Amino acid sequence: MRPLEEQTILVTGSSDGHGKRVAEELAARGATVLVHGRDREKTEAAASEIGGEQARIADLASLEEVRRLAVEIDELDTLVNNAGIISLERHDSADGYELTFAVNYLSHFLLTGLLLPRLREPARIVNVSSIGQERIDFDDLMFERDYNFFSAYARTKLAQVLFTFELAERLGDRDVTVNALHPATLMDTKMVSGGGVSPQSSVEEGAEATVRLVADPDLDGLSGRFFDGKTESGTHRQANDAQARRRLWEESERLTGLA
Repeated sequence: MRPLEEQTILVTGSSDGHGKRVAEELAARGATVLVHGRDREKTEAAASEIGGEQARIADLASLEEVRRLAVEIDELDTLVNNAGIISLERHDSADGYELTFAVNYLSHFLLTGLLLPRLREPARIVNVSSIGQERIDFDDLMFERDYNFFSAYARTKLAQVLFTFELAERLGDRDVTVNALHPATLMDTKMVSGGGVSPQSSVEEGAEATVRLVADPDLDGLSGRFFDGKTESGTHRQANDAQARRRLWEESERLTGLA
């Protein structure tokens, strides 16, 4: 890996919570961090707070804004796909897709695909997932039947893992690794507290695990893995289904227009 002092790193959803703590730690170690959020004032304040790094504004509920975000980035060494939401009620994104699926998964599938040509090798991609995963129903990707907010969230987190494993295979001879992780359980973030749940861990604990996947030279060449914190872990069995991985990839290409 290239020294952090020479890296430009994009962390999505880094104006607050876990993403902000990850951005702070990477900036403290000398990296140029692109701080992303959807609210300009909040994101620019966060960028200034961590050391005057650059702010990137985009609402990941809009694929058009995802494309604009990608265009704004000339070169990148590491991409951390961290942004995520939980929606208690079912809503549609700007593109007419179920909102949780659109923000947590589809936006990052598209952003990663658009940025792959701009990754400066050796490069890393880190997908912030969760141990809370639920089987993807390909007959109801948009959760139009019997919407449940936790199931919607858990399906997107498994989708991230399927994407991680499939992308690792498709990268071929490129010196780009991609891994996913569950940073920590119920971190003390606004997402957790807003859901009326008591935190079980801190953003510092989660950020430590995430930064390790970004910055640990011992992980050079390690790709297509899932971690629970700092420990490599198994995942939902659907992630090991090559047919399911390919089907999700093809559906994602169709839905984002990336094909």
